[in-house]
Amino acid sequence: MTIQLIAIGASLGGLQALEVLLAGLPRNFPVAVAIVQHRYKSSDKKLRVALQQYSALVVVEPQDKEEILPGYIYLAPADYHLMVEVISDTVSYPSFSLCVDAPVTYTRPSIDVLFETAADTYAEKLIGVLLTGANHDGTQGMKKIKARGGKTVVQEPATAICATMPKAAIAAGVADKVLPLADIAPYLVKICHF
Repeated sequence: MTIQLIAIGASLGGLQALEVLLAGLPRNFPVAVAIVQHRYKSSDKKLRVALQQYSALVVVEPQDKEEILPGYIYLAPADYHLMVEVISDTVSYPSFSLCVDAPVTYTRPSIDVLFETAADTYAEKLIGVLLTGANHDGTQGMKKIKARGGKTVVQEPATAICATMPKAAIAAGVADKVLPLADIAPYLVKICHF
């Protein structure tokens, strides 16, 4: 099955982890990437600019109802949940939806919200990647990804700045692969048949 979306979640230590991961994706990577990085609601565009320095792909903060296109990296805007949806029966392509519903696992954007909505839309065409972090956000979403036939990758806790989030996912039994940070991008490139 062809992978169509990679959904990535990160929290404490995420900037450093994302720099390593994104640097390993080539300019002609054929899959869309959506990222939730926990951050302050007052954050500006500096995170997007910082990540762009390490990525050969274009990093954008998507607008509400923006179509998801392969080869782009979509970063959840500060203080918005990033959700994946198909707008209507007459429009077949997936798009992003932004909402300001209550925080989930104390955060907005929430990794669980991205993972769960992406699983509903992409099912077995989705890979969920959970990186370093200080809470349990992402574990429920990874359960849903697995239940819908998608693949899940968790950063090896020993390579995480904060191991709480990866350990929670591993303890819940939702990790198909547990990989050191440096091995995640090569795995994604390989599994996406690149």
